[in-house]
Amino acid sequence: MKKRLIANSLLHWYEQNKRTLPWRDQHDPYIVWLSEIILQQTRVEQGMPYFMVFSQKFPTVHDLASADIEVVLRAWQGLGYYSRARNMHKCAQIIVYELDGVFPSQKNELEKLPGIGSYTAAAIASLAFGRREAVVDGNVMRVISRLYGILDDISANKTVKTIQQIADATIPAHRPDLFNQAIMEFGALHCTPKKPQCQTCVLAEVCMARQTQNVSNIPYKKAKIKKKDRFFAYFIINIHGRYLMRKRVAKDIWFGLFEFFLIESSINLPFDELILPEVLTKHPDRFVIGAVSDPFKHQLTHQTIYCTFHEIEMSDNVTFEAGDWPGYALYSPDQIHKLPKSILIDRYWGKKIN
Repeated sequence: MKKRLIANSLLHWYEQNKRTLPWRDQHDPYIVWLSEIILQQTRVEQGMPYFMVFSQKFPTVHDLASADIEVVLRAWQGLGYYSRARNMHKCAQIIVYELDGVFPSQKNELEKLPGIGSYTAAAIASLAFGRREAVVDGNVMRVISRLYGILDDISANKTVKTIQQIADATIPAHRPDLFNQAIMEFGALHCTPKKPQCQTCVLAEVCMARQTQNVSNIPYKKAKIKKKDRFFAYFIINIHGRYLMRKRVAKDIWFGLFEFFLIESSINLPFDELILPEVLTKHPDRFVIGAVSDPFKHQLTHQTIYCTFHEIEMSDNVTFEAGDWPGYALYSPDQIHKLPKSILIDRYWGKKIN
């Protein structure tokens, strides 16, 4: 009885309060997949412009599959978690070249594709194909944990499994896609992390958290791991109007993106303590140290990047020798503008050339 009341109340609330979003009420699996990947760990207002860019630049899965990965990464630039873009590109290629351009409609088949986990697979199966699959994101977890007064750590596997089971039992057989959108929207707009609108809640009578005056404590999550500090000193090395850059190849942040010459340290070092490349230290007369940027701070999920940019102009008689700069190549300003870069480098470069 409680589950039916919850479902009916949420569906009624959704019809009255849902937002108008460009991917909403579309049953094209490509559009559903695109929106879900972009919105992973991303706010709607931040992800919206990226969805518009991708849906216009790559209007079909065939367009995305045939695009160069650097073009895809450039379009993704600034959204973070770049593995999403790389997996999205791989997934598009598998769908086009191995599955004849047709998305699987079953959750277990969708989960076999790169970058598609249980949540995204359920979303595509339900929203695009009408399957009775409960879509459980952070909003849904918050709503259900409050409704049922779940006090366990929301990130624990046992809790996640419990909430998934409740969602599976609550989702109606008729229009499960609408229910999934309704409960996610309710969590995003009404049953919010802070200042939920309990006084006007359509589920107030059946909400255990409200009845026990525990709303502010649910969901409970253990303290996060302390963030790691990293210190990046980038050198903008100018050789006759072109600049040294390389593609990051280590399985680390910003994999596959381009960057200037980098010296990383675990503590904040002054310039004279940085270990410069031998090609510079052996010939100090061949370069001039120019402007140094103000420090940049960039917050990632588990680490904080502190970054400075040091401009270095090489003398007119210096030529680029690949052996001196392994992994690096020279790029013109126009080329740099088109390369996929971290948001840190993009912001710095934008200020430098404007």
